[in-house]
Amino acid sequence: MAFQLTVDDLPDLVRGAALLGTGGGGDPQIGRVLVAHALGDRSITILDPDDLDDDALVIPTAMMGAPSVLLERLPRGTEPVDALRRLEAQIGRSAAATMPIESGGINSTIPLLVAAQTGLPVVDADGMGRAFPELQMETFAIYGVDGSPLAIADERGYTAVVDTGADNRRMEAYARAVTVRMGGVGYIAEYPMSGADVKRTAIPGTLSLALRLGRTLREAREAHRDPIDALVEMLPDTLYKHGRRLFTGKVVDVDRRTEGGFTRGVARLAAFESDSSCEIEFQNEFLVARVDGQVRTVVPDLITALHLETGEPITAESLRYGQRVCVFAIATPEIMRTAAALETFGPRAFGLVEEFVPVEQMSAPLGGGV
Repeated sequence: MAFQLTVDDLPDLVRGAALLGTGGGGDPQIGRVLVAHALGDRSITILDPDDLDDDALVIPTAMMGAPSVLLERLPRGTEPVDALRRLEAQIGRSAAATMPIESGGINSTIPLLVAAQTGLPVVDADGMGRAFPELQMETFAIYGVDGSPLAIADERGYTAVVDTGADNRRMEAYARAVTVRMGGVGYIAEYPMSGADVKRTAIPGTLSLALRLGRTLREAREAHRDPIDALVEMLPDTLYKHGRRLFTGKVVDVDRRTEGGFTRGVARLAAFESDSSCEIEFQNEFLVARVDGQVRTVVPDLITALHLETGEPITAESLRYGQRVCVFAIATPEIMRTAAALETFGPRAFGLVEEFVPVEQMSAPLGGGV
């Protein structure tokens, strides 16, 4: 069912989007400020995928690049619309709606910014159900939608088009190279598709889920409840179905670098009252969590870091020494766990040696870290 999103909804939405973003997707507060400024006292129409005509043209919009660079190079605010208009000109059709490519950080808000500036509705769905670092890592691509032509824009007003036909991996490589030359961050319009393709390939309801997750955390905190317990209770009533605490402790080291257009690194945590430890590897997003050397969650299942007292999600670029954190895992929807999906964004796609095992099938962590 369609609904209207207002500026008052944005704090809850970006909180929930950051949770689903598994540490990546860019700083959600930057997106919130941009959308609030563009929207004012108006509202944005959020469409259920089933509300789309089968032949409607939907063009997703997003940021591309290293989230850590975004903190230093703030957007002008017109870049996503510049990319959208360039792609519309390239294909000779106007979009009937836009949509996120992923759930996470600023990339849940970029389509809202486009909507606030153009009046387009936003589809309540995306192609990842979380955040991933590469453009071919989309359910759209896995189930037969071509990502190109892709348009990319920067804060100087420059645009470019990448067209690699059905080769979505090559599209990622070429667009990544352009992004690096743009200074590490670009804004894109890609995966132009029909309403019928959205219904067939997208993960539905992720914007409304982000809104609900953010509201759950806030209301638990206001009621002086443990926000992480509230998440555990809420998730079974969603496509994600399962959430679990993996580790509780303090950040003791973060090794982070920007490399090839990505923010890569490892975060290490120590338990408060034992010698238990946790290590999280990331490439923009958190990829694998190990507790005392044993894998407890691995992509495509979600790993998030939450402030222990407030439940606020912490992005990979915001992790700092001394933060008190709960590492929390969420089961990904079944559309993300097919053999084709795991080939595209399972552990091997990131160079990890681990096999994917659903988080709900893994044994609970032992020791004092939980």
